[in-house]
Amino acid sequence: MIAHLQRASHTAGLLTYLYGPGERGNHTNPRLIAGDGHDAPIEMLAQPDALPYLAHALDAPVERLGTRAPKRPVWVCSVRSDPRHPDLTDSQWAEVARRVVASTGIAPDGDPDACRWIAVRNQPRLVHVVATLAREDGGVHHAYRDAFHLQTECHRIATELGRLPPASRPTPRAQETHVPAPYVTINTEPSGSVSAKGASDDLSATLLKHAGFQQIEDWFGRRHRLPTTTPQADRAAVASHAAEMLRAARYSVDLDPDLDTSRLTTPATPLGLYTAGAEVLRLTGQIRAAENGAGLAQAVDHLLHPEHGVLERVREALETAGEQITDLDDEAYALADRFGFAAEFVSAAQSELIGAGNELHRVGDSQLDNVEAETQSSALSDSRSAALATSPATDKAKASSALGAPSPGVGTAVRQAQVSSPRIR
Repeated sequence: MIAHLQRASHTAGLLTYLYGPGERGNHTNPRLIAGDGHDAPIEMLAQPDALPYLAHALDAPVERLGTRAPKRPVWVCSVRSDPRHPDLTDSQWAEVARRVVASTGIAPDGDPDACRWIAVRNQPRLVHVVATLAREDGGVHHAYRDAFHLQTECHRIATELGRLPPASRPTPRAQETHVPAPYVTINTEPSGSVSAKGASDDLSATLLKHAGFQQIEDWFGRRHRLPTTTPQADRAAVASHAAEMLRAARYSVDLDPDLDTSRLTTPATPLGLYTAGAEVLRLTGQIRAAENGAGLAQAVDHLLHPEHGVLERVREALETAGEQITDLDDEAYALADRFGFAAEFVSAAQSELIGAGNELHRVGDSQLDNVEAETQSSALSDSRSAALATSPATDKAKASSALGAPSPGVGTAVRQAQVSSPRIR
């Protein structure tokens, strides 16, 4: 016996469908077989020409709720019987419908304020139970657990009708005995090959072969080894995968740390679990890559910042470690003092480097000034050379003067310059 739950919005439209020919014309002799209308004459209204009045009788509690009414207040449950067995009679289906609404809480036995409902048959081996979720006392039935209760009740009904064998009692489980887990070792041999030893049963052999190992059987027994053509980068991945499958099958696996991918480092975490050291290493790279004093000062500031710098965090960590040692063991005062001294040394280093950040900004300035001075000196020399360079006419005048024949153009120009210049006494 199978039940199917649905929700609808309009009772009148649903009743028109149930009392109609159906989508495939397979509805025959629609009839009311059970129901509870709370004094409403549902038997008289269950006629094709009176369906609107029947819908109004079912919807009366919903209309009284007003705005509190659910958006889909119509509850529809279709129960179908097993076609391998004879069909039930109308009275039997009516009893099934009553048990369905009682088990789901739509209409519990003896509840005077239960929801209104009807049961309609229009096909063999099938009954439709229609109810509205508003109760007579103004409450609303919550249907979130109806499917569970419904399937339980249908199973119980089928069992009572002899259509299901009674549920067998669970047999007690035999007491589990603890069996030592088989031991498998996966390591790298001196020759460089990766081998798995101890897998002498078929399950472990199957798992290792699935991971990529080759099985070898000789006078040493059954062994497994990775093919020599396996790339070096893939050996750890294959070995780790094999170890995971074996452990899932409750084998004890001893995996070589060099083959454990969970322990191998990646470029993103070059120091593995030591993330703080990796950050300082990255900071060291920034310091080494600084191209000027400003860039160097910006990188070093992560070390020297008085509140958030690396040195301050190291000092706090060392000091806290000493305090924690004292809290855990009063007798370990010597070890706690060593951590305290180390924290003081870091504090001394901080004091030594106070103001170093400002000085870092000036690193390279003197060298830059020298370069600029050399550039300016070179430019002045070039300008002076250009200024002292003579024209071809001047060179010709010099040559004429050396031969005793002054150049008229040049001489005139010189005399005019001398005459025009006033003399200061």
